[in-house]
Amino acid sequence: MAEVGAPGLPGLVGLDHVGLTVPDIEQATEFLVDVLGCEYLYPLGAKSDDGDWMATHLNVHPRARVGKLRFFRCGNQPVFEVFEYEAPDQALTPPRNSDVGGHHLALYVEDIDAAADYLRSRGVTVLGGPTASDGPHAGQRWIYFLAPWGAQFELVSYPHGRAWYLREEAVGR
Repeated sequence: MAEVGAPGLPGLVGLDHVGLTVPDIEQATEFLVDVLGCEYLYPLGAKSDDGDWMATHLNVHPRARVGKLRFFRCGNQPVFEVFEYEAPDQALTPPRNSDVGGHHLALYVEDIDAAADYLRSRGVTVLGGPTASDGPHAGQRWIYFLAPWGAQFELVSYPHGRAWYLREEAVGR
């Protein structure tokens, strides 16, 4: 916990969930549950508004509509909140990492080679081969893959630790 008057967001504890918008929530559910192994938790009902609630609270077109919304847990970590939106001004192409607003979701795995081979066997687009990091991330390997709707995911593995964290632990921080 941050002390009173400390810089930063008061009371920040950690990451709660990640929101994803998908074009087809059934396809996303199949991918998240059957391919990645996430646990489907529960749905929430549709959301739309005839006023400006959607624009005011969610920064989307006022006539945007969330048709379906589902929650998934991936391992013992953050929850995915998955939306199927319809909106008059909706962009249908996911951003690349180099685009403003671009992003990726990283999943930790114990054996990156086995995980990448598994994804390929399931028909998932895996980009290149695992890459070894250096510098502060020495000890880590990573590889990107694409969800069926084009979202970028990453597998990371550092079973013996990453250099920066190992140095911090060694000096007792």
